[in-house]
Formats: sequence, structure tokens, C-alpha cells
Amino acid sequence: QVQLVQSGGGSVQAGGSLTLSCAVSGLDYHDYVLGWIRQAPGKEREGVATTDSGGFSSYADSVRGRFTISQDKIKNTLSLQMNSLKQEDTAVYFCAARKSGGAWYFLKKPKDFDYWGQGTQVTVSS
Repeated sequence: QVQLVQSGGGSVQAGGSLTLSCAVSGLDYHDYVLGWIRQAPGKEREGVATTDSGGFSSYADSVRGRFTISQDKIKNTLSLQMNSLKQEDTAVYFCAARKSGGAWYFLKKPKDFDYWGQGTQVTVSS
């Protein structure tokens, strides 16, 4: 049973930084894809950043260069470091997992993830 438990998030002024974390359990680390997905009010879920067992990572154009996805395989955690935050980054952020797949595909098809964290609000003010 794959379980994802999120922490972090909150409110920050534009230009600031936040880090999101996700504790991952039950995942076979030989073949997997992990990601961060966000959903703003009235909008579809959007892939933000993904990483897979082949060591590949993908980023949405809107966050590339500002956000960094990383894994700690000893602590079984997934993180998203968010720098230079903008108001348009305001959303509920979810970590997500699937037992197989590639980073690029699941960035574009976030609804195909099988397992989801509980979500955490990120609010960026001017």
C-alpha cells in the first residue's frame, strides 16, 4: 500500500521561498514516478515537477528555473523547493506517485497518477 503524507506549505510574499515535503511509503524504488501537482481555484490539476526511477526530472515551463524537485531515498521523502514565488503559484499542491512510468508523461498527464497526498495550500501574496 503506497502512502503519501505531505508537510510544509503556507503563506509567503511574492519573491519568497517555501519547501514542500512528502513522506513516501510502500513504493518499489526499482520502477516508479513521483511528482508534484497543483490545482488553483477553478482550474484543472497541473503537473508542476516530476521525477522517475531512471533519474529523469521534468518541470512545467512556468516553474522551470524556480522550483526544484528532489528525493531522499534514505529518508523516503520527496521535496519541492520553491523559490522566487509568484502570485500565480497560489494553489493546493499535491504529491503523487505511480508504481511505473516516466517523468515527462506524468507531468503532462497528472490525472494518471495512482496515489495522492492529502494536499497542502500555498498562498503567495503581493
